[in-house]
Formats: sequence, structure tokens, C-alpha cells
Amino acid sequence: MGERIRTEGGGSSVGQRLSGIAVALGLVLFLGGFAWGAVVYRPYTVPTPSMTPTIDVGDRVLAQRVDGSQVRRGDVVVFTDKTWVQNAPVVKRVVAVGGDTVACCTDGKLTVNGKEIDEPYLAQGSPAEITNFPEVTVPKGRLFLLGDERQGSLDSTAHLTDAARGTVDASTVTARVDAVVWPMKGMLERPTGFEALGALSQPGPLRTVVGLIVAGAVLVFAGGAYGPIAKRAAGRSRAGARTEPAGVR
Repeated sequence: MGERIRTEGGGSSVGQRLSGIAVALGLVLFLGGFAWGAVVYRPYTVPTPSMTPTIDVGDRVLAQRVDGSQVRRGDVVVFTDKTWVQNAPVVKRVVAVGGDTVACCTDGKLTVNGKEIDEPYLAQGSPAEITNFPEVTVPKGRLFLLGDERQGSLDSTAHLTDAARGTVDASTVTARVDAVVWPMKGMLERPTGFEALGALSQPGPLRTVVGLIVAGAVLVFAGGAYGPIAKRAAGRSRAGARTEPAGVR
């Protein structure tokens, strides 16, 4: 007798082995993607409008865990400074780092090291001169931060009379915001206005993490669906054979 190439459940034995491999690989990718994301990212809900229109009140963001030494100009960061808000994380945009001289405003624009900075992330009709302030030289290892909503943001400009002139220690930064995930606004754009002053930070691995999760889900679904589909196809084939006219070979 010839080798039996179909199993009782329908579908070839090779097909069933391949579907099992697809399910196993899919689970590895799916769970691995979630685990990687949990290690690299932290979720935050932003409770104030100080970062509108980039981040609105109640938006849910994913922030990559980073060290303060990895922060670059233009980054939106999460930090905790007890002189600003007691034991609560704050989300602001870094506009100057240690050694920079920052001021506002020249021709309605923020200046860093004498360069006028284009800030397309500001709301239209919200000129930068609303936060008019004199020159501040940022000490080494510290950051100067502003909200994208310049009218009401309690940022570095609200602390200019402090001993640190509104700057915060870079070590207080715990994460860098990579994306707004609810509502799904997507990845934050890199602020090219700071590019002439030095390298911008690179996006985190969020796209890769999401890709792994989606690919894993597709493989699990496809592999799991093979058995029922093959069984149904085999059933139709047997039904067709039973209705075949007698004498036909």
C-alpha cells in the first residue's frame, strides 16, 4: 500500500507540521515583542495641556527608558524634580543642554547659541515670544525645558529666579517620549530646527517591537487556521468522491 499522506484531522502531515512551526514561531515573536516593549518602554498619561498640540490632555504616551546623558535638544522627556512638582513625573521639551545659551525672543523665535530655532510643533498663532526671557547659560549636566504650549506651561521659565535658573539636572530624566499611542497619533517627529546645533536623538525600537507583535499574531492566526481549513477542504473532497457516478474510473 502507498504511504498515507493525510491525517485524520485533514490536511497533509507536512502541512500540519508547518502550521505547528508557524504557531510556535508566531508565539515567540508575539510574546517576545511584548516583553521587549515592556523592558524598553513605559506608558504615561499626560494630565496637563502644557505640551499641546504635540500631546493633549489625557493622551497616553510611550516613553523609552533612557539615561539623562542620552538626551538631545528637541527631545520630549519625562523627568521628576521635587522643586517643580513633588514626586510626580513631568513631560517637557528639551531646548538647551549643558553649555548652551538660550533666550527668547529674536524675531519672534527662540534662540540657542545665537541661532534662531524653527519650532513647527508650536500651535499656529502661538508665537514663541509669549515666553520672553533673558539669556540663560545652562550649566554642564543640566537641561533647559519648555512646554509646547508656551502660554500656560510651568516650565523652566517659571523657575528662572531659582538658584539653578530654571534648569534641571539631566539625571532626573527617566524616559524620552517616542509616540502618542492613545489616541493613535503615532511617532513624534524629530525637531529638525535643532539639527544645526548637533545630532538629534534617534527614534527608539517601537516600530520594530510593533512589527514583531503583528508578525507573530499573523503567524499564530495563519498556523492555527490551517487545520480547520484543511479539514473542511478534505470533507468537501470526500463528499465529492461519494457522489461520483458509478463506473467512472
